[in-house]
Amino acid sequence: MGTLKNKGINRKKRLILLSFTIASILFGFWFSTTNIYKFAKGYFAYKTHSSNSQIKETAKLIEIQPNKEETEKELYPVRPKIGEEIGELYIPKLDATLPIYHGTNEDELEKGVGHFAGSVLPGENDNSVLSGHRDTVFRKLGEIGEGDWLVVRTSAGEFKYKVNKVRVVDEDDRTVIVPKPRATLTVSTCYPFEYIGSAPERYILVAYLASKTLS
Repeated sequence: MGTLKNKGINRKKRLILLSFTIASILFGFWFSTTNIYKFAKGYFAYKTHSSNSQIKETAKLIEIQPNKEETEKELYPVRPKIGEEIGELYIPKLDATLPIYHGTNEDELEKGVGHFAGSVLPGENDNSVLSGHRDTVFRKLGEIGEGDWLVVRTSAGEFKYKVNKVRVVDEDDRTVIVPKPRATLTVSTCYPFEYIGSAPERYILVAYLASKTLS
């Protein structure tokens, strides 16, 4: 009797233990499945949000940074011809207003300031180069130095440049007309100013675009 009773107790214990084991396995499976689902849901929500954020940021960059070529076309939809007057150069310190002509041949330089046709037009990104005679339009250019202002007015608007650097270079120095990474105005004339005959050097003003008012 005692043996049968013990067997019955042991059978109940095994059933209880087996039931508990099965319940633990089922609970573990349910818990894992639920957490995997939550993790997956959260992961895909994060990825979707990140993708949307990246798309929005890209759209903002595209909106803020317009195509350079399109911007330049807006400034000057029609390019000037050689000899055509394209605007004026105002030098506040000298209270002087000088006409600007497209081209740097003697015909243009006799009438005013010449715009080097191989450079960009005033207001555009890169290096816009102006030249003039030291004994006519640029007689007092030597009085202009760092911190002074140069204002160019054209059909595209008004462009204010601040002189950043003054250079004196050899007459054959081609660095004057090299491209620049930002909107730059380079103004050149012969040097020394009081030199008799063909001057051997050039007086250079390098000015950066500080502000603009488009037409």
